[in-house]
Amino acid sequence: ADCPLSPSQSLLFLGLVAAVCLGLNLLFLTVYLICLCCCKRDQEPETKRPHSCCVTWMAVTAGLICCAAVGIGFYGNSETNDGVYQLLYALDHANHTLTGIDSLVAGTTLQMRVGLEQHLARLNELLAARGDYLQTLKFMQQLAGSIVLQLSGLPVWRGTSTDLTALAGNIAYVEYYRWLAYLLFFILVLTVCLLACLGLAKRSRCLLTTMLCCGLLTLILSWASMAVDTAAAVGTSDFCVAPDKFIMNQTESDISAEVVHYYLYCDQSLSNPFQQALTVFQRSLTTMQIQIQGLIQFALPLFPTAEKDLLGVQQLLNSSETSLHQLTAMLDCRGLHK
Repeated sequence: ADCPLSPSQSLLFLGLVAAVCLGLNLLFLTVYLICLCCCKRDQEPETKRPHSCCVTWMAVTAGLICCAAVGIGFYGNSETNDGVYQLLYALDHANHTLTGIDSLVAGTTLQMRVGLEQHLARLNELLAARGDYLQTLKFMQQLAGSIVLQLSGLPVWRGTSTDLTALAGNIAYVEYYRWLAYLLFFILVLTVCLLACLGLAKRSRCLLTTMLCCGLLTLILSWASMAVDTAAAVGTSDFCVAPDKFIMNQTESDISAEVVHYYLYCDQSLSNPFQQALTVFQRSLTTMQIQIQGLIQFALPLFPTAEKDLLGVQQLLNSSETSLHQLTAMLDCRGLHK
């Protein structure tokens, strides 16, 4: 109801508008040239000079207006170029965040599955004489399995980060040639204006005729450029209206719509979809740290050979806690949303 025209219809409509404006522009220019030629034939020699001076000033004024338009266009395209590079920086930051999340999840999972398991296996042998200590070690092993299970439920961003890398590369490639093309186009327009003014000052018909043809070409390119820019603006309407659906259609990853919506809008009313997993991770880790501190306090005096593995488990848990804090900060929507 809010958008009566589809994107394809909007593109067609705007293309027709640009074509009509170009046609009217060329029609008015043709009528003006015809009237100018007819008036020159009817004028007497003594009246041609003032009329020629008037035409000269009109052409100079038109050239100055064109130069002003070129300046405005250069400023607008310069702002666009800066905006695109800000977008590339944002994509690189998001890619770094997503890659960091994958790295933290993989590193913590490896610690729990390999490093912790090795320490617990040796402690089972060293503390085999005490059944209560073995129960504590078994409980810690169950908690480690719970942490691994929670981490496995987090989305893998590897495919998304790959898509962002490819997207950033494509945007940088297109923007480089777009900006280069506009610079060359602005130079062309300025050259035409300056040579036209030079032809009027020199009263060179050959130069003026050449500049007239170049001016017509420049006029066509100007309206074509406007049509392309407008089409690009309309072409992004799908993303502006429903960015979550657009991203879900563009990616082949297993990221759910809820997660995409959470990061795109980052509203205070939205709950973190990873909060439950992070809470279980935190509680399990805290319980394991309490258990290992108890073993260090009570079991270490009885089994001094277990010191290396007990301290190794404690160090591993402290490292996992640091990773948990980093993971919590990275999974929060505010960083990626910004």
